Amino acid sequence: MSTPSDDASSECPDPLLRRPRPHYLAENRYSSGSGASTPSSSTSLSPPSAFPQYTARNSFGSFQSFNLTKEQRVNSFASSSLSALDSPFLGAGRPLSLGYEYTFSADLQSWASEFTPDFKEEDDAIHEPDPAMRHRIERDGHVFSWRGLTNLGTLVMFTVGIIVLFAGYPIITHFTRHEPSTFGAFNIGGTNASGQVPDLIGRFTIIDPDTPQEAYTKPSWADPSNNFELVWSDEFNTPGRSFYPGDDPYWEAVDLHYWGTNDLEWYDPAAITTDNGDLVITLSQKETHDLNYQGGLWPAVWTMGNLGRAGYGATLDGMWPYTYDACDIGTVANQSINEQPVAATINGDTGKGGILSYLPGQKLSRCTCNGESHPGPKHSDGSFVGRAAPEIDLFEAQITDGAPGDAAGQLTAQVSQSAQWAPFNAGYLWNNTAANEVIVDPTISIQNTFTGSATQQATSVVTNTDVLAYEYSGGLYEIYGYEYKPGFDDAYITWVSSNKVSWTLNVAGMGPDAATEISARPVPQEPMYIIANLGMSFNFGTVDLTHLPFPVHMRIDYIRVYQPSNARNVGCDPKDFPTKDYIN
Repeated sequence: MSTPSDDASSECPDPLLRRPRPHYLAENRYSSGSGASTPSSSTSLSPPSAFPQYTARNSFGSFQSFNLTKEQRVNSFASSSLSALDSPFLGAGRPLSLGYEYTFSADLQSWASEFTPDFKEEDDAIHEPDPAMRHRIERDGHVFSWRGLTNLGTLVMFTVGIIVLFAGYPIITHFTRHEPSTFGAFNIGGTNASGQVPDLIGRFTIIDPDTPQEAYTKPSWADPSNNFELVWSDEFNTPGRSFYPGDDPYWEAVDLHYWGTNDLEWYDPAAITTDNGDLVITLSQKETHDLNYQGGLWPAVWTMGNLGRAGYGATLDGMWPYTYDACDIGTVANQSINEQPVAATINGDTGKGGILSYLPGQKLSRCTCNGESHPGPKHSDGSFVGRAAPEIDLFEAQITDGAPGDAAGQLTAQVSQSAQWAPFNAGYLWNNTAANEVIVDPTISIQNTFTGSATQQATSVVTNTDVLAYEYSGGLYEIYGYEYKPGFDDAYITWVSSNKVSWTLNVAGMGPDAATEISARPVPQEPMYIIANLGMSFNFGTVDLTHLPFPVHMRIDYIRVYQPSNARNVGCDPKDFPTKDYIN
């Protein structure tokens, strides 16, 4: 062998040996002072008896056994003069790399670890589980362990939850759900059947926040010593409102032909909106549904009992215009049985051969038997309260030629303010004495010449109104309304035109009639809803289509509803006159 140079024999510990590794190859070669290459003998050290014995390989390929203590293993080469060239490993003359530093011998025994099959590590619970611990935790594999019960309980809860969610919930919902209310908002609906609540900005009550505070109370028209409170209002200040079914929480525009009065127009929701603080109803010359005109019908300006729906004839059959709570001949068809009484067969509708009534009879009369369809309630004697769909009109506008005080040929703007009744008086003549028909100003108000037909009896007074309140004459506003006290005794209806009382009907004028053998008719006690329409019909008078400038509009600035402070009753389904269940 060649002799290593002095540079190669400088003292520098092997980098591999500087790391305090627990296991490494323990081999040494010593360089003699003469430079001769002399095989070194394996140094035998005396380890503690408990430290395991390892086998090392010398530079000549022979194997010798020796023992090292921990300190000797770590520091045994600290004082040796080593040369990388003296290493028996291949490539020892080159600088050591990290790859070499972390390289392990293929000889597992050189790793100073125990690999014998019988060796058991104390902390190897995966491969060598502790039987005692296993018994404590799993009770030696018993199925009713806490762990098993917890797993089983979790599965049961998960299964039950899935069943309840996808099966139980739909079943429970089906049997506990309530049908949507037709009250609309805050128990005032029943007209649009949408069940909606107001979605208008700032609307938290059924009183419009735009209503001025001074309008929240007002004295009674009939008795100014009594005060009324505002219970509902709509100022129509929100522009562009839609009144298609379900669009508005308070109102609904209809889409139909009002065949009952032979109207010339088709009522269409497109004809109604709000603009510039007004409700605007437009009547236009526009072909629609095989008719030449289009108008709008919408709740306001006249009122009807909630059990009937304007424009839907089937709901009015035997309902309109009855207001009656007796079980006698007044409830039967034609108000007669075997052509008796005679007053029911003469002096009636000239277009019907003088027959007084063509009505089919009161559908929900006091004569209704137990078990038959009836909304209730009942009297103390067990009989049903007579129910119907009466009508009270705020106004119906008209133009008259030859009104009181007018010159011949002069056209006068007027409003008819009336109530419709059934059953009828003989000849449609009610007891209109001065005490029962109180006309405030006979110079502008007069009893309507129309008193009835085979389908209604009317109590009506016609009053002149300001022509400047018409669209093409000035566009001013007039205040119309009515105040009423329902029932018998001191009941009444007072109408208002141009913000003044025009006339009053006292209920005594609709008392019993011996000629037709009917009983007294009360001022309507039914819950009423509000309706407005702008349409045309030859049934009400002459229509001047030649000079009528289309389109025309009716504008309503506001609608306000008041009630006595001690008798508030807002809603279409009150307990004493229910309607909801019957309508549904």
